[in-house]
Amino acid sequence: MKLIITFLSALLSFVVWGQQSDFVRLKDLSADFVYELKYATPDNFLKQAVYDCGECYLRKSTAEALVKANEAFKQLGYRIKLFDCYRPLSVQKKMWKILPGTHYVANPAKGSKHNRGAAVDLTLVDAQGKELNMGTPFDFFGKEAHHTYTEHPKEVLENRKLLKETLNKYNFKSIYSEWWHYEYRPEMQSKVENFEWQCN
Repeated sequence: MKLIITFLSALLSFVVWGQQSDFVRLKDLSADFVYELKYATPDNFLKQAVYDCGECYLRKSTAEALVKANEAFKQLGYRIKLFDCYRPLSVQKKMWKILPGTHYVANPAKGSKHNRGAAVDLTLVDAQGKELNMGTPFDFFGKEAHHTYTEHPKEVLENRKLLKETLNKYNFKSIYSEWWHYEYRPEMQSKVENFEWQCN
């Protein structure tokens, strides 16, 4: 009986994780990132937590590229701070139910790049952990958050340029409306996933 239970446990683990074997927890690759995973708290545009707990999982290749980008930023005295990483499809459905039919929440029928483990929401912090001035907070949904908005002070424009140009070197693509959102090009067409990590 004990052998059967062990086998069933291993089988269940494979079913849950087998298709996610190319995902990694970013903390397991590097201890040099800063985290403020907004959707595990009410401090976000939805005004409620949609994760049971915050963790940053990504496709392995996405995570490895992000580590390389962070190393480049570290040479300049900065580090990447993460607001969101991989997002299970079930969470995307929660978000859509709260705020459907907008540009800022992808329809779960198609899924988002976050659901594919290919997207990150991020900013930069200095050696003291202070966020660089990017002109707007994370999840600010107005023209001032757009990459094409040029009426910010020079410091803001330079900070955004540094973020964008450095991430581009490591194959991360921006979107026009959110200065914080980047997608790893090689994984943009990957399969939508719905696995959820365990909370300690």
